[in-house]
Amino acid sequence: MSANETAKLSSKFQISIPKAIRTARQWQAGQVFAFVPKGEGMLLVPVPSREKLAGIARGASNRNYRDRNDRT
Repeated sequence: MSANETAKLSSKFQISIPKAIRTARQWQAGQVFAFVPKGEGMLLVPVPSREKLAGIARGASNRNYRDRNDRT
């Protein structure tokens, strides 16, 4: 995958992601993405499925947690 992969916005406001990028990132048809504003551009981030998020916070502790009332 080279750094100069480009795509054109269609008249229906659609963009096809180049195959080299899809393959390198293992993105699949039907996958959901979030668009995150980043300066003058946009960051395209895949949204993980619930199954991939299962157990991500296992072992997390709320000790030493600060809420808005603790801030000065």
